[in-house]
Amino acid sequence: MNDIMRNKTSTQLFQYWNVIRGDRELPRRNEIDPSAIRTLLPQLFILERDHFGGMKFRLAGTHVCALFDRDFRGRQFATLWLGSQAGKVLQIGRRVMAQHVPVVLSATARTEDGRELETETLLLPLASNEGHSDRILGSLSPLSRPYWLNATPVSALDVTGLRVLDPDRTAAFLKEPAAGDASQPGIRRVQHLRVFEGGRDG
Repeated sequence: MNDIMRNKTSTQLFQYWNVIRGDRELPRRNEIDPSAIRTLLPQLFILERDHFGGMKFRLAGTHVCALFDRDFRGRQFATLWLGSQAGKVLQIGRRVMAQHVPVVLSATARTEDGRELETETLLLPLASNEGHSDRILGSLSPLSRPYWLNATPVSALDVTGLRVLDPDRTAAFLKEPAAGDASQPGIRRVQHLRVFEGGRDG
């Protein structure tokens, strides 16, 4: 996985998710043991689908909140991204849940005064106790630690790349709309978005 994900948090979280799901498409959320991934918790978050078709933060780690200097609990996931990308990232999140496919997003974090920082966001589908995919376990990790990190807040993320972590399902993920996405254009229509072939352990 080191050639697929650039951050150690992403790699370790994906490996943990892979272990607990076994030979299933996704694990149930009650199988997540925070003590088993306690060193990763500051950079983790959980998203849940809301009644209006959006995705909001149920939980957000301290490092995720510190990066933007705000508390994300209860806020929409789309608020992290540049305005023109909010709908596209929401579409990606819906497909992660609907198609049970893990995804990595590369993005440039931008501040109001023009600073930039490369980041990596991992999105992993979770099932409810009844087996319905309705949440996402994720991580948001800076790929470097400039001197201004956590002193100058990030205002938005500018997505630059997408990697589907199941090569056999990449084409379907990019082309087939998830439930509720019939009016959305295909993900490949984001002109500056680089799509990479991914891989899978286990």
